[in-house]
Amino acid sequence: MTNQATAQKGWAGTRFGQPQIGATASVSRTFGPRDVELFSEISGDRNPLHVDEEAAKASTFGGLITQGGVTTGLLNAVVAEQLPGPGTVFLSVSWSFRRPTYFGETMTARVTVEKVRDDKPICHLRTEVVNAEGEVCVEGEAVTYTAALG
Repeated sequence: MTNQATAQKGWAGTRFGQPQIGATASVSRTFGPRDVELFSEISGDRNPLHVDEEAAKASTFGGLITQGGVTTGLLNAVVAEQLPGPGTVFLSVSWSFRRPTYFGETMTARVTVEKVRDDKPICHLRTEVVNAEGEVCVEGEAVTYTAALG
């Protein structure tokens, strides 16, 4: 079987087909108290740095910060909705948290395709979340699998 035939077989049925190396996608969102409240309810993470304004102000961070899961949730949105797209799940992630994200900051999550397997719908992505000033808050890599949908 040729590489082209293998590639078509591996990505057959996926909504957008095989991504191209170098392709990018992003999404932006401004986080606030309601986002943290919902995440705290779902996860049970009620760290005072996220929910207690007095404690957060007295901390090294100087104010309320969003949970890492809230911030990296934007990467989930990019991967599942845009690139590689619907049907995509993470197989592995490796993220470094470089700076905190504060309530009211607009964050932009971006993924870039670095490698695409020909035999299976698997991608290696470079990932990052930056604030409005362009400061990197989260960076790393992810491996994804895209399931064929209906």
